[in-house]
Amino acid sequence: MTSLPANPPERRLGLVIDLDTCVGCQACVVNCKEWNTGGYPAPLSDLDPYAAEPSGAWLNRVHTFEAGDGAAGRTVHFPKSCLHCENAACVTVCPTGASYKRAEDGIVLVDETMCMGCGLCAWACPYGAREMDVLGGVMKKCTLCIDRIYNEHLPEEEREPACVATCPARARHFGDLADPESGVVKLVAERGGMDLMPERGYKPTNKYLPPRPRRNRTGTTGAPAALEAAAAEGGFLGWLDRALSR
Repeated sequence: MTSLPANPPERRLGLVIDLDTCVGCQACVVNCKEWNTGGYPAPLSDLDPYAAEPSGAWLNRVHTFEAGDGAAGRTVHFPKSCLHCENAACVTVCPTGASYKRAEDGIVLVDETMCMGCGLCAWACPYGAREMDVLGGVMKKCTLCIDRIYNEHLPEEEREPACVATCPARARHFGDLADPESGVVKLVAERGGMDLMPERGYKPTNKYLPPRPRRNRTGTTGAPAALEAAAAEGGFLGWLDRALSR
């Protein structure tokens, strides 16, 4: 089996996703597909894309949930991709060493030359962030666009993942979550950013910012009831855990 880095990386590059701002437009999904089909690692194949039941490999998906009823209801758009966990189970179950976590920045990647397509990493990932490319017979996943973020031929302001660069609502933020002075760390602190399913112990790098309280007709604010008491953990995180478990 594959080992994780002996020491936590000095940098933990990842995403902070604002669930209050995301409008579910799918622009991040489309640009992720376009960039990674021609970038590293490529291609991302599609099967019968214009047929009744198309299928293919997508490294980023946006799910939409309805929470609450009537005036207390709201729509939540939930983007999902690899969370580049500190304790990445997808790495430790890999029998060939194809799935690995970089010591320098914490990014989890797949070496396709070593991947035999067994699917153990997909089985181990609790977030459903692995995608089997059936044409290539190998596993694909979000790379945080390492061919963009480290590309010295790009202007510095463009060295960010394709999904971040294309988001029209600026719901996606990229940075170093190990740096207490970084913009993403400060944003997480200001907005109460959360881990997804922290009880699993995988310590994902990516964080989610919960929806802000909504102002109702009386002028007061409050979260929809369905978001307040959805599971044992309570609050929005409990509701999201329950929704993803359906």
